[in-house]
Amino acid sequence: SSPTDILYEITNVYTYRPDLLANDLYGSKDLWWVFAQRNMNILKDPIFDFVAGTKIYLPQGNNLQKSLGI
Repeated sequence: SSPTDILYEITNVYTYRPDLLANDLYGSKDLWWVFAQRNMNILKDPIFDFVAGTKIYLPQGNNLQKSLGI
């Protein structure tokens, strides 16, 4: 977690599809797990809890790149 993480409300487009949001935000669908890791207290099931109206924190792309070394 970082103080620069952004509070985001999941929209209908991304319901059950963290891979699509990861692709749109970070350019890789394979980074979907970042949302589950950052929001463990909210996303108990990283797919079926990923529904419209749920508010989660999103790491900013540059912070994620530094953390993961990508």
